Amino acid sequence: MMRVGLAALAMGAALVSSAQAAPQKKTPVVARSAWLQTVVATPEGGVRMGNPAAKVKLIEFGSRTCPLCARFDVEGLPALKTGYIASGQVSYEFRDFPVHGALDLGPILLGQCVPTRAFFPILDAMMANQKTLVGRSDAIPDAKQKELQTATPNAIATYLAGFYGYTDFVVKHGLPLAKANACLADRKKVDTLVARADAASKAYAVAGTPTFVLNGAAQANVYDWATLEPLLRAAVAK
Repeated sequence: MMRVGLAALAMGAALVSSAQAAPQKKTPVVARSAWLQTVVATPEGGVRMGNPAAKVKLIEFGSRTCPLCARFDVEGLPALKTGYIASGQVSYEFRDFPVHGALDLGPILLGQCVPTRAFFPILDAMMANQKTLVGRSDAIPDAKQKELQTATPNAIATYLAGFYGYTDFVVKHGLPLAKANACLADRKKVDTLVARADAASKAYAVAGTPTFVLNGAAQANVYDWATLEPLLRAAVAK
């Protein structure tokens, strides 16, 4: 047992008395669930969840048709949310990257067509149902494939989104069909998406998905939660 001298006790009593007498400023406490509800669109075209002043900033460049991205969303994202984002230590931003070209256009345009607050729920739903959506067994008819070779990017996106069921999927999740079709037909959004993908390739050498960027640095050979989590843990501990 540690012995405490009388002088130390007296000093401690004086400090306690002083602390009790002085007005105490209450430090605002943010509920853990609040950071999970803090969702904003970023100027770079992504959507960020979590504390905007978080010590660790994580960006994922992902594709809605990428199996590894779907695996991370299902297996890693729940742990990331409850263990890091909810505590305010890490913010997480998802940026669409069309790694599969034309196949990605429709899902991206539709996924970005919903209100910001619905971005992650729709993204999670697309990832969870990815095998069903892009795994259909029947092929695009030859005549249609030939027609698509000279079609505009928006026409291709509209057809593929319908063929693979993405349009029906977002409509069932509450997006009006007219708005879905308008987003698929928006040429400016396609041009912006292409420009942002080019910028990501130049800034972070993004060539595949998922690509994780941790505090501004792209992480090589990190594709799942098992390899990402130790890096997050180390960054938080610094």
